Amino acid sequence: MYKLGVRREFRARHYLVGGDWGAENIEHAHRYQVELVLEKKELDGHGFLVDIVEVDHHMDEIVAAFQDKTLNAQAAFQGFNPSIERLATVIHDRSRQRLAHFGLESLTVMVWEDDIAWTSYSAPL
Repeated sequence: MYKLGVRREFRARHYLVGGDWGAENIEHAHRYQVELVLEKKELDGHGFLVDIVEVDHHMDEIVAAFQDKTLNAQAAFQGFNPSIERLATVIHDRSRQRLAHFGLESLTVMVWEDDIAWTSYSAPL
């Protein structure tokens, strides 16, 4: 299985709801790092897993959607806590749709919140 990863960084704000998480219940900012890991068994006729430039543009779109914004205010987070787990799921859903034409076997989204915690969401495609 071939794997390719592309990473970006952005800052966004959020606050947690539905429980008593102290300071996390107050709106605050985090520095996030997001990495997409794309997997496929075969390379294309040019010896590539995917077009990295296209994935790069997709990652720019992801960053633009979240940069300096409050996650709670975005439609994808309505009714959900804007946890890093939920953020990974939202980015996975957007990426799965946008990159479907590459015929990937699997897509993993890894999200780091500052330098203290990370999560990942992976699913076969």
